[in-house]
Amino acid sequence: MRARAHRLKKRHDRSAASRGFSSMMRGMSVIPRAPAQPPCFSPQDPRYFDGADLLTELKRTFQICHECRMCVNYCGSFPALFDRVDQAIGSGQAEGAETLTMADAQAIADECWQCKLCYIKCPYTPDEEAIEALDLPRLFARERAVRAKAQGIPLVDRLLGEPQHIGRVASGSLAPIANFVNEHRLLRKIQEKTAGIAAEFPLPKMAEETFLSWFRRHEPLAQAGQRGEVVLFPTCYGEYNVPHVPRAATLVLEHNGYRVHYPQGTSDGPAELMGAIPTCCGLPNIDGGDIDSACRKIAHNVALLLPHVRAGRKVLVAGPSCGMMIKKEWAEYVPLPEVKEVAAATLDLMEFLVVLGREKKLVRSFPRSLGRIAYHAACHLRAQKIGFPGMRVLSVVPNTEVRMVEECSAVDGTWGMKARHYATGQKYAQKLVQGVQSSPPDLVLSDCSLASLRVTHETGRRVLHPIEAVAHAYGIVDAFASDH
Repeated sequence: MRARAHRLKKRHDRSAASRGFSSMMRGMSVIPRAPAQPPCFSPQDPRYFDGADLLTELKRTFQICHECRMCVNYCGSFPALFDRVDQAIGSGQAEGAETLTMADAQAIADECWQCKLCYIKCPYTPDEEAIEALDLPRLFARERAVRAKAQGIPLVDRLLGEPQHIGRVASGSLAPIANFVNEHRLLRKIQEKTAGIAAEFPLPKMAEETFLSWFRRHEPLAQAGQRGEVVLFPTCYGEYNVPHVPRAATLVLEHNGYRVHYPQGTSDGPAELMGAIPTCCGLPNIDGGDIDSACRKIAHNVALLLPHVRAGRKVLVAGPSCGMMIKKEWAEYVPLPEVKEVAAATLDLMEFLVVLGREKKLVRSFPRSLGRIAYHAACHLRAQKIGFPGMRVLSVVPNTEVRMVEECSAVDGTWGMKARHYATGQKYAQKLVQGVQSSPPDLVLSDCSLASLRVTHETGRRVLHPIEAVAHAYGIVDAFASDH
């Protein structure tokens, strides 16, 4: 406790010094730093859709960010914010952010792709027990929700917000046609004009066999179930686009003695869930301000996962964005005990392997080495504050050297897929591209499949999920085959 208090005092002293310098250079705003009441981030709060309350909180947050300026290089939101406040101060119209309008706020929020890095680094958050209680990513998500309620949800957000519908229709037997369309330049240009999805962004391929189809015919390894059972949340991306990722996850978990369950509605469960399968985690809907759709998806997924949790199984997620949603956001949008119960039982897939390693339960016999690896540290993995579990697991593979690339892909959810943001996202992703290309590795890995699309598009390098590399090192998957 004393150490914690000392850290908070040092942070307060640095904050005070920073505010003093900022006030001398730019003038101190009349906006108080501490909120008059706790900031509202849940749509279940009656203040959530109150535009006046929202603008008040935006101005207070903007003022603190303007005085701090630590996050200036993270995304376009901060330069857009600082320019507006500096202009207001320079013209003598304001002492800080107090004259910014909702139109200013919308322009600033539009440049945010929800990577969460500013929250991770910010010294003024609830996690840091700061009186300012800032959470800029959630505040921007609230702004988009308020805007969507007033103006409607744009077509591009309605399309990108339903990846599970697209996957169900376009995977399987129709996958070759869908992939042809996605790769046809003229058709993509037409799509960009009509739907707002960037023609240059490499949309993910559709799988000819979904993960569920494979799982139903899969014969578990002999040792599966000897150490326990888990339930795998495949994500809609893993289900329809990269089923080789949850397939590799299943094999690695079975290799380590765990029986893997698929969260599907059964005949002895609620009638409305009979035969139901997981849907999208809801993050793409939140990106577009569609809170109602996100909440429906959360409720659906919780209903499928809860019986497994109550049976003592951990929920394992092979995608950092979906894992972050389940652990950090689901209970914020649907604050029910059942949602919190599922969130508390959820682990990132590679995080679970780290736990096994810590408990001396991880199989450490690796017939294959992996050589030099460039490991991309996904932003939404960092947002979970669990370190870099994939890197830790890979470090125990013999004759394997792991180099971390801690840069953002500027895709995060659906933002980077939109035509209006493509050029900006590509610009901000160059540090990641350079990090991968420096000291060329034998293998490029990322927990984030969307970041992988960007890296492959910019570098030509194929990117694997860390679980595929582990499966390869175990000798149970050939991760370098074209279809694994």
